[in-house]
Amino acid sequence: MKRLQLGDVSITSLIERDGPWRTPQEFFLGWNAEAQADNMAGLEPEVFDRASGKMVITYQTFVVRTPKHVILVDTCTGEHKGYPPPMDFPKQPWMDALTAEGLAPEDVDYVFCTHLHIDHSGWNTKLVDGRWVPTFPNAKYIFHKGEYAAWEALDAQGVEKAGGAGGVWRMNCLPIVEAGQALLVDESYTLDDCLSLILTPGHTPCHCCVKIESRGQRAIIAGDMMHHQLQCTDPSLSTIFCWDPKQAEASRRRVFEEVADTPTLMLPIHFANPTVGRLKGKGGSGFQWEFLREA
Repeated sequence: MKRLQLGDVSITSLIERDGPWRTPQEFFLGWNAEAQADNMAGLEPEVFDRASGKMVITYQTFVVRTPKHVILVDTCTGEHKGYPPPMDFPKQPWMDALTAEGLAPEDVDYVFCTHLHIDHSGWNTKLVDGRWVPTFPNAKYIFHKGEYAAWEALDAQGVEKAGGAGGVWRMNCLPIVEAGQALLVDESYTLDDCLSLILTPGHTPCHCCVKIESRGQRAIIAGDMMHHQLQCTDPSLSTIFCWDPKQAEASRRRVFEEVADTPTLMLPIHFANPTVGRLKGKGGSGFQWEFLREA
């Protein structure tokens, strides 16, 4: 995505991977191709590869610069985690993108995790002499305390959930707490008078979107509240990775209804370039997605 200036705040992204990923029938619960035919026909060209029949899914981190701090929102998949296919793609593009932004890991002040899935917390840590340590040594990491507790409980029970299998919590989250760099917060947390949280449970127990406001302008980093344009036209579509699909749908509808037909910009983590867009009310139960295409 192009650099987005929002009042005194600038936002860019670090892309780890993008391109065709999964078919809708593999990804969405209860997918009905016939019922979704019109929605499929109306997709923006960036979000669907018609040759392969797969949705285009981008893995990216948003870099938010306020007048006071450098902040990362979600940290993709990370290196040396040992994940099997299809999560074994090259991770170096992410670190190269960080360097291209003129940043070193030491420059990051805060890391926000919208939730703790495999592809949103991976670069939280790096492997050093056989131990997982924080990748960003000077940063505070923001976890919703309810989200953290839910994954901690699963680990204690030896239970794995889709999107969090393979020791994700132990690799990506526990070392941050042990290093004293975690801030376990609730949805009332704010930073720099311009970043705040919107509790949007369902995809995970305490998934949060990150709201950014500056000089009367507003944007929402949506995390996994939405993965694809299809969920705008049909908010009932939840994914195979959602803990509570109905609650995820309710969170989507609540936020969509609040922002539709307003100047609020949406930044969905998994939307391909140009990434940023707005929602328009379609009438009925769906919404229309429009990419921000200004030069």
